[in-house]
Amino acid sequence: MEIKPIRVLVVDDSAFFRRIISEIIESDDRFVVVDTARNGQEAVEKTELLKPDIITLDINMPVMDGLEALHAIMTTQPTPVIILSSLAVEGAYVTVRALEEGAVDFLLKPQSWATISQEWKRELLQKILVGYRAKLIGPAGQVKKTPITRTQLEKGSSRRRIVAIGSSTGGPRALREVITRLPATFPAAILVVQHMPPLFTRTLAERLDSAAAVTVKEAESGESIRPGTVYIAPGDYHMVVGKSGSIVLNQDPPIGTLRPAVDVLFASVAEHYGAEVVAAVLTGMGSDGRRGAKLIKEKGGVVLAQSEETCVVYGMPRAVVEAGLADAVLPLDHIADEIIKLL
Repeated sequence: MEIKPIRVLVVDDSAFFRRIISEIIESDDRFVVVDTARNGQEAVEKTELLKPDIITLDINMPVMDGLEALHAIMTTQPTPVIILSSLAVEGAYVTVRALEEGAVDFLLKPQSWATISQEWKRELLQKILVGYRAKLIGPAGQVKKTPITRTQLEKGSSRRRIVAIGSSTGGPRALREVITRLPATFPAAILVVQHMPPLFTRTLAERLDSAAAVTVKEAESGESIRPGTVYIAPGDYHMVVGKSGSIVLNQDPPIGTLRPAVDVLFASVAEHYGAEVVAAVLTGMGSDGRRGAKLIKEKGGVVLAQSEETCVVYGMPRAVVEAGLADAVLPLDHIADEIIKLL
């Protein structure tokens, strides 16, 4: 049986980038570019007309920008979207907003033809493939409720006093859903690894801080870990806990291609807090977090996993669940409540 290629709509105000991105996509037999659009308005119109499988979407465009177009597309013709973003403060801010509002993933846009590497081409194609397979999640409160699967937690286990969360593709939106449900009186610190480059993690922290009752910040090396505060690992730095109970950032080798890595954080909290850890593995591609979750379980800590039905990409949680490491498999909107109950 012939497999139909994945149909891509390329949206960019630059004729140069429309051509280059289209050529890269069509160099792979798995994809076909059904059309291109020069601005957000054209993108919305062509999405409704052509119904592409996935869209690559520039942010800064005339007539209608990428964020407005994304909102219109998700309202009228929900379609997976990969944002092509500039590495700048404004670009990071708008990209994080786009991820919160339904974009599946993003990729930093090269500055010129000379900076387009083979690695960048491979990453673009990989993100399109993953985005095509991703699940589009509706607005908060409209996600279909799914059954909660639990194993019996050990009675008499020690008081939980640290939370560690790992996420990747779809993570910014998932983190917002969890963190904004926590009360200002939350009694523990929360350490977060979200796979994102530098600058974007700071922007993510700032946006979450403006929306949450707890304090959210990008972690700084040497600072004390305080209850009621969420610390997000900076892009390109692993985050661990020091002997004095402070945060330590390092640039030890990536785990695979990942720095920060969830496994590094989970291994560190398992070592320093043992049975007092509550860990949550949220939406994301791959298996980062599985090895660290095993260490947390061995020390008596609790591991939660986001349910498949509410994940944009059911990769990281699947790895934990299939390894038998999840104490509970929960819909996204139940995870904060479970964390609060455990603490």
